[in-house]
Amino acid sequence: MLTRWRALWQRWWQQRHPRTDTWTLTQGNVYIVPTKAGFVFACTLLIMLLASINYQLNLGYVLTFLLAGSGLVSMHLTHGVLRGLTLHLRPVPAVFAGEPASLDIVLTNPGRLRHALALHFQDRRDGSAWASCDVPTQGQSTVRLRWVPPRRGLHELPALCVESFFPLGLFRAWTVWRPAARVLAWPRPETPAPPLPAAVVVPGEVRQRRTSSGSELDGVRPWRRGDTLRQVAWKKVAASGELISRQMASSGAQELWLEWQHALVQTRALDHEQRLSRLAAWVLAADRGGFSWGLRLPQHELAVAEGDGQRLAALDALARVPAQGPGPLAA
Repeated sequence: MLTRWRALWQRWWQQRHPRTDTWTLTQGNVYIVPTKAGFVFACTLLIMLLASINYQLNLGYVLTFLLAGSGLVSMHLTHGVLRGLTLHLRPVPAVFAGEPASLDIVLTNPGRLRHALALHFQDRRDGSAWASCDVPTQGQSTVRLRWVPPRRGLHELPALCVESFFPLGLFRAWTVWRPAARVLAWPRPETPAPPLPAAVVVPGEVRQRRTSSGSELDGVRPWRRGDTLRQVAWKKVAASGELISRQMASSGAQELWLEWQHALVQTRALDHEQRLSRLAAWVLAADRGGFSWGLRLPQHELAVAEGDGQRLAALDALARVPAQGPGPLAA
């Protein structure tokens, strides 16, 4: 019976708070209750009223009802701080698992100045991050919260709470917001990164390899895995103390394939997530090295390319691999 009532409560609560990236605060979704200070204030007023009645103190009546009126005005002002605001969540960029994702929330105010707004996660266990701001008259303010995805994959954001105790702290007005945006968490790269697989030469037109920095000279480049001893510029090695290879034109282009099966063989003692971490480390190393590279996963293949777009596409593909094992990628 308790489970049934809990399910009914959750269904009712979720219907009142649908997932959306834009949340307008109205009379129906802003709640207000007295704080501990408010209850103490009410008890104090009651004692003052009883004393005034018992001793027939006219000035006591005046002071009691003056303070009571101030409390009612405070309740109206506290509720009005939130009512009418519009909250909007900007797109959340993907991050590596275990790193904080930045949630940029824009508060739009169509009316007067709003003071002392506080934003935090409804469930404090989702993070202790909170932020406060004032919203100018007919203006906007941007607040940033950070949330750490616990593991690789696509995550729904936890519910957010926006509250205010302004002006006297006698009442707490708040609303609960469930953003619709989701955060994609990439696999955490293996550290230290293992050596890349050897690149293969593909016959055909020579491809110009992207350089990762502007420090390379024409005709030479830093030594890379797969270079032969004949390609090493020994004079420059003696002068600089670093391995440097000659940039030689050939009849084919070097392509690097990062394959699931290759990682599986090299990490036989590791579990599924650790294999994905190794592939993520290879993706970053191949991107820094300026290779033309591709990625082969079960049910998915990323064609050979290079650049930031290739790196982001590969990391997204690794993040969407099902947790139970190789299979179709999540949408």
